[in-house]
Amino acid sequence: MKMSVILGVIHMSFGICMVYYNAKFFRKPIDIIGGFIPQIIFMECLFGYLVVMIVYKWTVDWFETDASGHHLRNTPPSLLNTMIYMFLSPGSVNEQDKLYSGQGVVQGLLVAVAVICIPWMLFLKPYYLKHQHSKQDYHPISENNVRISTDSANSDDIGGAIVAQHDESEEEEFEFSEELIHQVIHTIDFCLGCISNTASYLRLWALSLAHAQLSEVLWSMTLGMAWGFTGFVGTFLTIVMFSVWFSLTIFILCGMEGLSAFLHALRLHWVEFNNKFYQGTGYGFKPFSFASVLSEKDA
Repeated sequence: MKMSVILGVIHMSFGICMVYYNAKFFRKPIDIIGGFIPQIIFMECLFGYLVVMIVYKWTVDWFETDASGHHLRNTPPSLLNTMIYMFLSPGSVNEQDKLYSGQGVVQGLLVAVAVICIPWMLFLKPYYLKHQHSKQDYHPISENNVRISTDSANSDDIGGAIVAQHDESEEEEFEFSEELIHQVIHTIDFCLGCISNTASYLRLWALSLAHAQLSEVLWSMTLGMAWGFTGFVGTFLTIVMFSVWFSLTIFILCGMEGLSAFLHALRLHWVEFNNKFYQGTGYGFKPFSFASVLSEKDA
């Protein structure tokens, strides 16, 4: 279960890193400052810290005893309770959930930094774009900068300039309210998604449990049963049950379970990983066509 969480956090952190490369490719530094940096800080302060606690818990012998047989430490703490009370009571840790000294101070600091990242993601980009658009001066065409001529050709040029300027102003139109609403939705989706997406990786743990249970059932119902007999009957049943066990292993464990694992992994890659950076606003898909290739060649 904990290994699924570790893989999930690493996978999602890599997805957040793709935000940086997208912003660098499209030359949008505001997406780095207002998107990538607060997102990666928010993720690592909460769920990166959870991964650190998991690894640290693995390295501690919680059942170590002294010479008199007394346990040197408390029972292994519940990391789920640690994460819950990390938000409910930041700065304090229950004694039974304590991993190391100074844990309350560290967790309180991490929660404070994560909370700061929320308004950082929420307001920086919309107000930055508003500031950028407010700096763009719009100069309407007037008698001071355009001389209207009686010539028809010049009149056509002026009309074309007016239309071009009108079209350009429409393309550069900016709605602060729409941008702010979009950023609010994106921020809420990211913050809540970090919790639900991390929990979604537990499906890998569930698949491993289902696979182990099916393996045990197939073994106990075939070869495990045949090896309870001896002599000719035992030999005959071993040959028959081995054939049954081998066939079911190939079709159920390797075939059906392999397909199920592939579908779950594909779903995790598409939803939990891609939603960190994929926007779907690129070029429209154009299927390959010999006719279009030949027409371009002739042109």
